[in-house]
Amino acid sequence: MTLNSPFRIALTLLLALAAAGACVWMRTPLPWLIGPLVATAAVSMRGAQTQSSNLLRNLAQWTIGAALGLYFTPQVAQLLAALWWVILLAVVWALGLGWAFGVWMHRTESARLPGTAYEKRATCYFAGSIGGASEMTLLAERAGARTDLVAASHSLRLLLVTILVPFAFSFSGVHGIDLSAPGPRVVHWNGLALLAVATGAGAWVMARTGRPNPWFIGALLVAIGLTTAGIELSALPQWLTNAAQLVIGVSLGVRFEARFVRTAPRWLLSVLLGTLGMIVLSAGLGLLLAWATGVHPATMILGTAPGGIAEMAITAKVLQLGVPVVTALQVCRLVAVLMLVGPLFRWGYGRLAGPSG
Repeated sequence: MTLNSPFRIALTLLLALAAAGACVWMRTPLPWLIGPLVATAAVSMRGAQTQSSNLLRNLAQWTIGAALGLYFTPQVAQLLAALWWVILLAVVWALGLGWAFGVWMHRTESARLPGTAYEKRATCYFAGSIGGASEMTLLAERAGARTDLVAASHSLRLLLVTILVPFAFSFSGVHGIDLSAPGPRVVHWNGLALLAVATGAGAWVMARTGRPNPWFIGALLVAIGLTTAGIELSALPQWLTNAAQLVIGVSLGVRFEARFVRTAPRWLLSVLLGTLGMIVLSAGLGLLLAWATGVHPATMILGTAPGGIAEMAITAKVLQLGVPVVTALQVCRLVAVLMLVGPLFRWGYGRLAGPSG
């Protein structure tokens, strides 16, 4: 029986809520994100008719962006200004690591891929780039790559990083080391309404101008501006940020449809191994940056982790692991990668698109 969209969305959310409740009971890390993510992905791969709501996903990203922006007090802004070189190095690292991953995927998988040399290069390059899954898939489509393989690569990478990194920190006992707290700490309903209007306007402007990840970054930038200026309107209720995490977990989990498990098993195995390698290498960079700056290693490891911006920032918020630094590193990396990954591909491999392709 085929279910209509509202019913599928409602059933998926009920499943996610039950999974989140079970994870809260079991005291797992990030229960409101990981529980819905794992449960939704598991039943989706079994062929269940799961579905996420784009509207709810946008609202969730808006909520998380606003919540994270409240950490950027004037004191934190001064700290981040002193770490400008760390942010620049993290951007260069992400571009280089994504390129290396793409080269490795090409060497191990190109012989099994159909298409021209250019198409193979494009598929491996965009599959390895450390950026948003939807944005990288769109760029891959424009370049003539295999979008199914690129999407599968990024979905699996996000799943692995979102699960492994929080569990590693939780089981190692590293949490609660963040000395920075959000500016406003009390919920004021009138102030919350003003904050919602202001951050919503920022998200709307970003969306209208075609900016990447607009609902997250637009709300984040407005909240940062208000907090840095000393304007403290309201904190966000905990239940609201929990609900946002649940929706984000669902939006990630529904990507793992039944056909995902049939997607070139060897390709997925290479992505898995490559992602594990990127996690280890990025953790090493994080440790070096922590030694050089005096910032806690957990904060730098999260800031350089090859995961999604919302997922890594949520991890930092829930485990209290340097929210502003992690958010700044991840946001700057996302923007830089989205701006540079396309031109770098054309510069490095554009010649393959010629007649001999």
